[in-house]
Amino acid sequence: MTAPGVEGGVRPRRVVVERRLHPVTPFRRAWAPVAVVVGWAAHDPNQAQEQLTRLTTTTLLVALAVAVPTASLYGFLSWWFTHFSVTDSELRIRTGLLFRRTAHIRLERLQAVDVTQPLLARIAGVAKLRLDVVGADKKDELAFLGESEARALRAELLARAAGFAPETAHEVGEAPARELLRVPPRELAVALTLTGATWGALVAALVVPPVLWLTTHSVWTVLATGVPLLGAAGARSAGRFVGEYDWTVGESPDGLRIDHGLLDRAHETVPPGRVQTVRIVEPLLWRRRGWVRVELDVAGSANSVLVPVAPRAVAEAVVARVLPGVRVPATGTLSRPPRRAGRCVPLWWRGYGVTVADTVFVARHGLLRRSVALVPHAKVQSVRLSQGPWKRLWRLADVHVDTGANKTVTARLRDAQEAAELLRGQADRSRTGRRDARSDRWTA
Repeated sequence: MTAPGVEGGVRPRRVVVERRLHPVTPFRRAWAPVAVVVGWAAHDPNQAQEQLTRLTTTTLLVALAVAVPTASLYGFLSWWFTHFSVTDSELRIRTGLLFRRTAHIRLERLQAVDVTQPLLARIAGVAKLRLDVVGADKKDELAFLGESEARALRAELLARAAGFAPETAHEVGEAPARELLRVPPRELAVALTLTGATWGALVAALVVPPVLWLTTHSVWTVLATGVPLLGAAGARSAGRFVGEYDWTVGESPDGLRIDHGLLDRAHETVPPGRVQTVRIVEPLLWRRRGWVRVELDVAGSANSVLVPVAPRAVAEAVVARVLPGVRVPATGTLSRPPRRAGRCVPLWWRGYGVTVADTVFVARHGLLRRSVALVPHAKVQSVRLSQGPWKRLWRLADVHVDTGANKTVTARLRDAQEAAELLRGQADRSRTGRRDARSDRWTA
């Protein structure tokens, strides 16, 4: 008996079509030879200046006439010899002009597929597709594709990762998203202004130059030090504002979607089940307004921010979508270290705390900049106890919880007996949690 439409009971193999990147890509890659020359000049500016002064106008024009076509030819050939294709089980990317490289990306190993658009790419109407793969230290990317083509390919790859058949994956389209949070630009600007790091850099820019003037009486020394410090103070806040502008978090079947950026737009995905740690950060100057920042540790991904700033209740509602069934404990409910911990860390021992819920291990640190870390029991890779000689004297110990993102959350200055119980209990909870862990795959 044969399947309908299949002769002889043999299913015909799907034709694999190789595709090229967007025709604007050669202009991007043509800069590679120019970058080599610029790098050499920056490495040895004196020699570069000497060589430049020896050249006549005719020689420069001839060099320019050779360099421009050479760079253009390099860009064209590197684009021409780059192909990608989607097969039944993998995404293949073939690159290389002289040295060929073929990347085979298994679709079931995809963690996230992000669409990014630098400023010039937005003007040209193209986008970059970045691929997070389990076990890969470096992201593969397709740069550049047409904006609509990039989004369609992303939707197809996510549909295939969710289990849709190859014949229908390209017809599924991008899954709808429900908006959970949008950060107003004014709120973001105020929050960055109230960040301690910004004020620290500004104070350094205002204090260091007068001190240098009193000690050296050199205008150039003051300018050489003060201008970079002042620029760093502004760039720290301005850079974050540009990068986190119009921050939007939405929920869809393929995970939480994050869109942000004033000049360079990014469309990122937080895959379900890949979040190893969630941190609720509360700077000192934000507490009066009730604002917090939510950061993430995602295995194998560069995603590190979930919410740049939001009221605590709103942020906790978003965290509940990342860690279903988890309620962020109030700061006052965490167990502090015993008072004798002040012998090891005077004053600051009050900023540490720990508690263990049904699904997460929770540790807090910081007095001025509070940070509460939540680690799902299922994501704990190992548990360690450390105790130096001074802590042994005061019967104290630290419990370290290691996660799959190569990060560690530590419960500091615990009573030695309590720490031993935490160690044994967390090992059992981790084994139990992994049995009921949320799937790392997207849902179809």
